[in-house]
Amino acid sequence: MNFNHCESLYWVFTQLCNDKCDHCYNLSGPQGARISEEECMDIIGNLPDSIDRLILSGGEPLADKKLLYAILDRLQERYEERTQIMLQTNGDLLTGEILDSLIEKGVSRFDIASIDRYHKHAGDRLMLLADLFDSRGVNGDDKDPLIEKETYLVKEHPLSWGYWGATEDMWLGGNWARGRAMEKDIWLRDPKHNFCKVLSGGIGFLSGAEGIPQEISIQLWRINPCCPGTYKAMGDARKEKVADVLARVAQSPVFQRINEGDPLGMGESVGISREFAEARNQDLQNVCLWCDEFFRDYFDMETMQSKFQTAGKS
Repeated sequence: MNFNHCESLYWVFTQLCNDKCDHCYNLSGPQGARISEEECMDIIGNLPDSIDRLILSGGEPLADKKLLYAILDRLQERYEERTQIMLQTNGDLLTGEILDSLIEKGVSRFDIASIDRYHKHAGDRLMLLADLFDSRGVNGDDKDPLIEKETYLVKEHPLSWGYWGATEDMWLGGNWARGRAMEKDIWLRDPKHNFCKVLSGGIGFLSGAEGIPQEISIQLWRINPCCPGTYKAMGDARKEKVADVLARVAQSPVFQRINEGDPLGMGESVGISREFAEARNQDLQNVCLWCDEFFRDYFDMETMQSKFQTAGKS
């Protein structure tokens, strides 16, 4: 596999946000975690040489506007027009002047990820945003999330926007057993929900999958196979080439199973039976929590080996 080419890369470069949603999986808010501009430049230098699309998210990217602009300028220098730059935003801080700057700096796709009853404005800015995009010639035909292999890139329009939001199944479901959703105890307890099987989960992070583009996630600097992230990161994008990290984990049967969307089978190569994983997942009520336990207690990310040779066999 050529890991110097990535179909989709999702980068949460800041957890600073103008809002503080109860369901937020990464604790974004007015005091959200940040990394420096220097660290972001190091990360950009360590990204794959070829990326079809790069999604910038948060937090709220526009709450960290100076850093966002610096990142966009550097991405333009490195990738020119070979990469579609997409911005995921709640839209609260977007103005005509800012939209003009974002377009000038190479953003070609805008996703408003707050059109639901869980965000502060509950979607009531949708028509205002629609008028704003229309005034700048940003096409709204491709309004749905770009999650399928056939449509993950926008080919018909040089500028486009879409909108979506949290739902009981996706953003409040089995994928977000993380952050403030855990603190507020609003995560959905459903051991049958396998988030690894959908885009933004682990499936296809190395190779892509049927109908799903290859996508990896970087949370600030943590290189992950999915948006929720493993208990320990696969690597540090500030210090390591992303392609080298992917090549390393691709040798592990554990990550090969994650790539197949099979977290309950990921431990079989290190002595953790599927039956044990299924029982623990049932107890924990969430496949992401089982994944956390596996990487915390049974598997060493640094050595790519089992922590306990007999764990899970009894």
